[in-house]
Amino acid sequence: MKWLNYHHLLYFWTIAREGSVSAASRKLRLAQPTLSGQLKALEDALEVQLFHRRGGKLVLTDTGAHVMRYADEIFSLGSELQDSLEGLPTRRHPRLVVGAADEVPKLIVQRLLQPALELASELRLVCYEDRQDRLLADLAVHTIDAVIAEAPVESGSPIRAYSHLLGECGVTFFAAPATARRLRRRFPQSLEGEPLLVPIESTFMRRAIERWLEERSIRARIRGEFQDYALLGAFGRAGVGVFAAPSVIEDEIREQYGVQRVGELEDVRQRFYVITVDRRIKHPAVLAITERARDELFAR
Repeated sequence: MKWLNYHHLLYFWTIAREGSVSAASRKLRLAQPTLSGQLKALEDALEVQLFHRRGGKLVLTDTGAHVMRYADEIFSLGSELQDSLEGLPTRRHPRLVVGAADEVPKLIVQRLLQPALELASELRLVCYEDRQDRLLADLAVHTIDAVIAEAPVESGSPIRAYSHLLGECGVTFFAAPATARRLRRRFPQSLEGEPLLVPIESTFMRRAIERWLEERSIRARIRGEFQDYALLGAFGRAGVGVFAAPSVIEDEIREQYGVQRVGELEDVRQRFYVITVDRRIKHPAVLAITERARDELFAR
């Protein structure tokens, strides 16, 4: 059996939390070469790369983010153990650890998770963001409790998990106010030749937009592709192009980005799911999320 060096894991965890080897060295009062060497030893032992450099900064790799989730839990438990031995109160606050798939707008995630916080004032919410397949891998080994996604688990998936439909809604085009007023008059034909801001490929929204335009023989031009909805909306606010978002958060989109509605994509419906390892949801916070979503958020 392989032995995990927890000192090395602590050094990695501190580097990730502090953002750099130099900051971690000050925190731990260790020399930078020592920390760098111990980090390399951990990577060699695990046979993975935990960081890569981007613009002179250390950024967690996908595997590094996965390891970080375990490290958070390990050192949280270690701190609690110390408190218990010192006679300090150790009653653990209830936790809900959720993974949000990249393609789900943050405004949707926030509204879905809000009921969990209202359920218990002491609930600690931990939310990670990643690709759906990676989050499902974490779900399978119980490092997270649930995954918020726009697609159910594929049939034949090696991961045993269950997709619970939260609800569905329409999809709406938005644009900066002057552009929205101009395009609204002859929508959807007015989109001909207009610059579009779209999610990256392989997402539901991207496929739905392209199919909807093709069915109507509308040739809009893609001006930008984005992984993050918040960044996409920021460019839409700047007037760079037209973008689409779930209709259920129309009010929030208009308020946050100062844009206006252009029109709705007729016959396009977007679904959202919470994925768990249980056929029947057992976690009370996840149950609260599903009930509120079905009764209020997607009940329009």
